[in-house]
Amino acid sequence: MYPIMRMVKELIKFRNASPLPLTGTHVSEHRCWPSDIDLWMELNNGRTLTLFDLGRIPLAQRIGLVGVLRREKWSMTMAGATVRYRRRIRTFEKIEMRSRAVFWDDRFIYLEQSMWKQNGECANHALYRAAVTDKNGIVTPDRVMEAMGLDEQSPEAPDWVANWIAAESTRPWPPMQD
Repeated sequence: MYPIMRMVKELIKFRNASPLPLTGTHVSEHRCWPSDIDLWMELNNGRTLTLFDLGRIPLAQRIGLVGVLRREKWSMTMAGATVRYRRRIRTFEKIEMRSRAVFWDDRFIYLEQSMWKQNGECANHALYRAAVTDKNGIVTPDRVMEAMGLDEQSPEAPDWVANWIAAESTRPWPPMQD
């Protein structure tokens, strides 16, 4: 089940947080609850993706995107993701989540998120390809910037992000069927 109450808590908690620049990092703290675990008593890999929402939506709020989405009747969707899991997060363990936009191109916004354990180890790291959409499809990042009243150029894509974008462009869609 989607953690609606946790999302509401995050939105309330950060409602008066200082605004962030487009590539600013939103930092939040979370706990791995029994509803988040799998049979091995650790954070479920699918739940990790859901919990990353708890960082992305407040990030969008703090950079001013949520208000624009509401005003324009746009929405945001995920168009791809890659995750690297490196350390287990156990039940009741507290983690710090970091969320930020790293790059945008003519269609997508690329978001980086990570979860950090209390001992300073990175437990996992994700790269998301996000799209702002309206009833006609994808709204270009340039149009989003204009609606936000910004005239910002994208930073250069880090090599690892550019390499992922290039690899994704070779992936067949729809996937092959046996």
